[in-house]
Amino acid sequence: MTINTYFEDLKVGSKLQLGKYTFERDEILEFAGKYDPQPFHTDDGAARESVFGGLIASGWHTCAVMMKLLVDSVLHDSSSLGSPGVDEIRWLKPVRVGDTLDVVLVIEGARASQSKPDRGLLVMRSEGYNQNGEQVVYVRSKLLMGRRPPTQAAGEQEQV
Repeated sequence: MTINTYFEDLKVGSKLQLGKYTFERDEILEFAGKYDPQPFHTDDGAARESVFGGLIASGWHTCAVMMKLLVDSVLHDSSSLGSPGVDEIRWLKPVRVGDTLDVVLVIEGARASQSKPDRGLLVMRSEGYNQNGEQVVYVRSKLLMGRRPPTQAAGEQEQV
């Protein structure tokens, strides 16, 4: 595997476009039926009568989509060591059938480990916007990443 992204490559203040994803009705129903079977996620009639006025995607579905985009765009070819957790999730507006989520990653903080100098901790915020430019969700989390090997110059790729 080739590693293209290390801790040092993700600078505080950086904004990375992770991609777009359109939520289809059948997928909303399938995800909710398995993982979040509340009526406004699984039943058109009940959803119309709810405070949402129609079928909406589970917030967990939107987070799963955001994670997939993060893996595809950044983590797949990176030195990611996993996450110690999520600090905050906010579902600001419902995601409806046909909505397209545009996801941006913002690096909010970075700290090299003192006890394990081969890694660092990033604080990041994933933001999701619908096709109207309205922010519908954000997730603030942490990510452990390996640091660039001292013998490797920036821009070189490591073969592992």
